[in-house]
Amino acid sequence: MANKGPSYGLSREVQSKIDKKYDPELEERLVEWIIAQCGSGVGRPELGKTGFQNWLKDGCVLCELINSLYGSNKPIKTIKTSGMAFKQMELISMFLRAAENYGVTKTDMFQTVDLFESKDLAAVQRTLMALGSLAVTKDDGCYKGDPSWFHKKSQENRRDFSEEQLTEGKNVIGLQMGTNKGASQAGMTGYGRPRQIINNP
Repeated sequence: MANKGPSYGLSREVQSKIDKKYDPELEERLVEWIIAQCGSGVGRPELGKTGFQNWLKDGCVLCELINSLYGSNKPIKTIKTSGMAFKQMELISMFLRAAENYGVTKTDMFQTVDLFESKDLAAVQRTLMALGSLAVTKDDGCYKGDPSWFHKKSQENRRDFSEEQLTEGKNVIGLQMGTNKGASQAGMTGYGRPRQIINNP
């Protein structure tokens, strides 16, 4: 933004901490994956954080990326390069919506300003990592690139039990409950009566 000056004091300290979370090695892997996924038509950014941000800032590369993961049913119909800030931010928002529909959780999502104003590029990396992991996990033929670049997400492992099995389970006392074997009320006195203490001479 044109009217954004340098930050001072606490805001500068906070921004510096956020900047330290950015991973240059991860940047390299993400760039390789995006190019493998979208083709060389998306170009290649200059090395470094600024180059990475400038490459993704207009939203076009991100939209190409998410479209390539959906196969033939592309969520973003038209991707036009525009010099206008609000158009670029609109494309970033469209990417984020499509990524959420793809399965990226809200906690893994970056905000439009994180990328557009370079507020938190580590968050952008986190979103792209989550997207890559999902694509590898889905294994639907849309993922291109080396599968070892991302870890697979854990899958749900549902187990369905019959009514009979569920009722049977209610009759079993789990060992963590303890056991009642050998328990008796021998030696107990009735409530309210004092306990007899007999002294042997």
